[in-house]
Amino acid sequence: MNTDTRAPILCVVGARPNYMKMAPIIRAFAAHEPALRSLLVHTGQHYDAAMNDRLFADLDLPAPDVNLGVGSASHAVQTAEVMKRFEPVIEQHGARAVLVVGDVNSTLACALVAAKREVPVIHVEAGLRSYDRRMPEEINRVLTDQLADLLYTTERSAHANLAREGIDAERAVFVGNVMIDSLLASLPRAVPAEQLLSAAGLDPAVLAGGYAVLTLHRPSNVDDPAVLGPLVEALRQIARRLPLVFALHPRTRNNLERFGLLGRLDAPGIIVLPPQGYLEMLGLMSRAVMVLTDSGGMQEETTALGVPCLTIRENTERPITVEQGTNTLVGIDPQALLAAVGDILAQGGKRGRAPEFWDGRAAQRIAAHLAGWLDQHERSR
Repeated sequence: MNTDTRAPILCVVGARPNYMKMAPIIRAFAAHEPALRSLLVHTGQHYDAAMNDRLFADLDLPAPDVNLGVGSASHAVQTAEVMKRFEPVIEQHGARAVLVVGDVNSTLACALVAAKREVPVIHVEAGLRSYDRRMPEEINRVLTDQLADLLYTTERSAHANLAREGIDAERAVFVGNVMIDSLLASLPRAVPAEQLLSAAGLDPAVLAGGYAVLTLHRPSNVDDPAVLGPLVEALRQIARRLPLVFALHPRTRNNLERFGLLGRLDAPGIIVLPPQGYLEMLGLMSRAVMVLTDSGGMQEETTALGVPCLTIRENTERPITVEQGTNTLVGIDPQALLAAVGDILAQGGKRGRAPEFWDGRAAQRIAAHLAGWLDQHERSR
């Protein structure tokens, strides 16, 4: 039983990738001796309530203690609204520290509120950089790291990034990747792809000869018809060689409809599914010949699974997935994408290896280090 009467560590989640990172941290805090008292705050940044509930269940993440119910809005409005609603949480419950993960608007908003109130800010997945300031996530990453008192990193290259930005090396600690903690813990419960298609009323036999998984959601890929249109045509060509299971993001679906492109997905070999739960996506990826994506997290997950990944972006904030893992950056040129798919089909693609500390124990390392750090921090005040 946790008899700690000190203020809780406020653990903030806001959007889908945060849940996978926070679940093992919450479990590690509870398992630590003595347990670290925490309070789970869900900002409600992700707008799909049903998907939120499903992800919490899939990840065995407890129901949030606080839900701010912010919802979707422009970056400025959403960030401001999270700040307005998060500050009273600190006032009501107190905060031994505020722990944020990743790079979404909620990450920066809650870090900023905590810093202004002189509450220690802990950033998990710190130091990742794409060096592309057109990405809202890059702005969130850079600013959150500047605010953070303690920065936990997933790969050693992050420390060089932080040093270039003037961040004291003593504030950064290499612990590994909590996303992989969730993946390894959840993989035995992953939903097989054939079961998923059967449940959707589709014939699972179409996957017998292998398949690729596709996700596409970044504004740079889906908000401009001059980019999205040629990508759709490339996908149609790929599907003639290998079935594509396309988990279609709401933003992408809306833009396909708006640009008159949605009907182009009604083609042989393209299997369009609604957004999938975490266990369903794990099942799809683990058995795939390859994954085509513009997601940051899936670059890491495919590396852990040993599945070749083609990232449809010009840059990545996760270079270790390219240097040591299974990831290849192909940009947004359809011809480059087609060539890369052909290479994998002919030669098998990159298999890579698991990077250092991607071993399922990153959250335990965070809990052990943070307990000591907080005690020392509080004694020095």
